[in-house]
Amino acid sequence: MFAPLRFAAFRYLATGRLVNMLGNGVAPIALAFAVLDLTGSVRDLGLVVGARSLLNVLFVLFGGVVADRIPRRVVLVGSNLLGASTQAAVAALVLTGTATIPLLLALSAANGVVSALAQPASAAATPQTVPPDMIQPANAIIRLGMNAGMIGGAALGGLLVAAVGPGWGLAIDALTFAIAAVAFTGVRVAAPRARTSGTSIVADLREGWTEFTARTWVWVVVLGFMILNAALAGGVNVLGPAVADATIGRSAWGVVLAAETAGMVVGGLVALRIRVRRLLLLGVACMFAESFLLLALALAPTVAVLLAAGVAVGIAVEQFAVAWDTSIAQHIPAERLARVYSYDMLGSFIAIPLGQVAVGPVAAVIGPRDTLLILAALVVLAVLGMLASRDVRRLPAAAPARAADAASAEHVPLGPGDGPVTAPAGPAVPT
Repeated sequence: MFAPLRFAAFRYLATGRLVNMLGNGVAPIALAFAVLDLTGSVRDLGLVVGARSLLNVLFVLFGGVVADRIPRRVVLVGSNLLGASTQAAVAALVLTGTATIPLLLALSAANGVVSALAQPASAAATPQTVPPDMIQPANAIIRLGMNAGMIGGAALGGLLVAAVGPGWGLAIDALTFAIAAVAFTGVRVAAPRARTSGTSIVADLREGWTEFTARTWVWVVVLGFMILNAALAGGVNVLGPAVADATIGRSAWGVVLAAETAGMVVGGLVALRIRVRRLLLLGVACMFAESFLLLALALAPTVAVLLAAGVAVGIAVEQFAVAWDTSIAQHIPAERLARVYSYDMLGSFIAIPLGQVAVGPVAAVIGPRDTLLILAALVVLAVLGMLASRDVRRLPAAAPARAADAASAEHVPLGPGDGPVTAPAGPAVPT
C-alpha cells in the first residue's frame, strides 16, 4: 500500500502538499473571522472569498497550459512563493489594524490567480512520480497526507482565532506556503513534452477541450460538481462560520472542520485497500453524504451532531476523491491530462463565486435555516443527476496491470529514491 513512498520525488510532492493543506486548514477560518471582526457582514465575507474563487476560475485554463509547457517543479515552487507573499500581506494588514475590504478583495483575487497556476501542475505531477500500477495508492497517500494537514490546520486555526486573533492564523498560512516551496524543489520529474512549445495557447486549449468533451462521464461529473460545489461553498464556507458564531462558537467550529478531515483520513485508509469493478460509481454515490453537514447546520447546530456529520462527510468524500483521481489518470491520454484537469477545475469551480456571493443576500431574505435546506437539496439533486448517466455508472476501474501496459512506453522509473521518472499526468478531484 505504501510502496509509492519509495520514490524520492513522490515523497517531496506529498510533503509539499501536506504542508500546503496545513495552511489551507488555517486560512479559511482565519480569513472568515477576520472579515467578520472587521465589518460583521456575511455579505462582505462572501465578496472576499468569492473574489479569490472568481480569479481562480478565470485563470485555471491558463494554469493547465502552463503545466503542460514548462517544468512542473518551477510552477510549484514559483506559485508557492507568490502565495506566501500574498498571504503575508493579508496577515500584516489584519495584525496592524489597517485591513479594509477593498484591500482584502485585491489580495484574495491575487491569491486566486496564484492558486490557478499551482493546482493543475500539482495534480498533474502525482502520477509522474510513481509507476502506473501505483497510481491508486499514490493518490490515496497524497490524500491522506493532505487530510492530516487539514486536521491540524483546522484545529490550529480555530484555536488561534479564539486565542490571539485571525491575523496570526493568516501569518501561519503564509509560512506554510514558503515551507511547501522548499519541499517542491525536490520534485524532480520529467519536463512536459516539447511538442507543446511549438503550438499556440489557443491550439493547446482546443485540444484539451476536445479530450474533455469526448468522454461523457468526465463532463457529466464536472457539471454535477458545478452545482454541488456552489452549494457547499455558500453553505459551509460562508453561512457555516456565521451559524457557528451564534451557536457553538469559533473554536468548536474549527474542531468540526477538523472532524470532517479526520473522516477523510479514515476514508483514505479505506480507499487504499478498496477494489471494486465500478470505482467511479461508488465514488459518486458516496457524495450523497455531502448534504449531511448542511442539514446539521440547518436543523441541529450542536457540537455532537456537527461532529458526527463532519466525520461521515469526510469518509464519503474521500472515496470519491480517490475514485476520480484514479479514473482520470487511467482513462485520459497522458500528454493532455493537465489541460483536461484545467477544464475539470473550470467547470467544477465556476459557480463557486456565485454561491459564495449570493448566499448572504438569500439568507437575509429567507433566513439561514431555509437557505441551508435548499442548498442540501441541490447537493442531492446534483448527485442524482450524475448517477443518471450510464457512462458514470458503468465506467470500469482499469486493472493495474492493464494500466501499466498502456503506459509502459511512457513511464520508466529509474529506481526508488533516485532521479526523475516519466509518467502520465493526472489531475485531482473537483472540489
